Amino acid sequence: MRILIATDAWYPQVNGVVRTLDTVAGELRKMGEEVRVISTEGRRTLGMPSYPEIRLAYLSQGDITRTIRAFAPNYIHIATEGPIGYAMRWWCLRRKVPFTTGFHTRFPEYLAARIPLPGVERMAYALLKQFHKQSRAVLAPTKTMARDLTERGFANVRTWTRGVDHDLFRRRTDGVPRHGPGPVMIYAGRVAIEKGLEDFLRLDLPGTKVVIGDGPSRQYLEAKYPETVFTGYKFKDDLTRHMSAGDVFVFPSKTDTFGLVMAEAMACGLPVAAFPVTGPIDVVEHGVSGWLDEDLSVAIKNALGLSSQDAQECARQFSWPQTARQLRSYLCEIEPDLLPQRVAAVS
Repeated sequence: MRILIATDAWYPQVNGVVRTLDTVAGELRKMGEEVRVISTEGRRTLGMPSYPEIRLAYLSQGDITRTIRAFAPNYIHIATEGPIGYAMRWWCLRRKVPFTTGFHTRFPEYLAARIPLPGVERMAYALLKQFHKQSRAVLAPTKTMARDLTERGFANVRTWTRGVDHDLFRRRTDGVPRHGPGPVMIYAGRVAIEKGLEDFLRLDLPGTKVVIGDGPSRQYLEAKYPETVFTGYKFKDDLTRHMSAGDVFVFPSKTDTFGLVMAEAMACGLPVAAFPVTGPIDVVEHGVSGWLDEDLSVAIKNALGLSSQDAQECARQFSWPQTARQLRSYLCEIEPDLLPQRVAAVS
């Protein structure tokens, strides 16, 4: 089968959405499927206002038609609700071509955190509900997120979980950096207001706090919390070595839909400390692979007493081949006569 994925989230962005789509595309190819990704790659882009590291690109209806003619997909999945996602959705609706969509990010909450005006979150959810309205399956990353969207009036919501590369994310002993006196508390991800990092960094706890990642709030937080170690982004083996230097992984976000980095940290042997909200309650087994509490300092103290081996074992439930098979099962086949006539290549 030929699967076309349209996404606004792509390299050089560093986040769980990009990692999920790229890894799943690779797993589908291993299964013998043909996959093409329409993304910002190779296009002129503009930085998102207040978040320039997120690049947005324009995709014309002609661009889509030429790609469809060359690839002749059997399935179309629209992964994001940005300009590329909207352009692909409009193309499909005009031709009555079925498609599935993904709900990866709580943009309404992110928007409300940046523009604290009455009604911002409600209006954003109304727009997203309209975007996903004609989707044959709206894929949410956890059961809790799927239930929340259904309660908000979204239709055809299905759960599409995430995976971990267990060959990469594992407890390392070689080249592990020493960040400071223990216990070492690790955060990894975007350094942005919606991640709730100050709920972690302001805590008066013994040990060393380490932030792995970058983003628009880094300069502000680095100046305000000089005792915290900020490493910038780390990748692959370098990332797992920094993870392995930790005693606990702290996930202070209250807005993530899954929090892939939690499962990756668990695979590296770090119990997770987090709030009992969407994402952590689906990823973390309370009292086994982590501790969830409304008081983050209590969550950290209790998570530090948990077993590294138990955290690793709980992470094994997440696998990318399973995630790819799940996506494939949700896709909706396109009748060939709904597509433009196939040509040899994109002109």
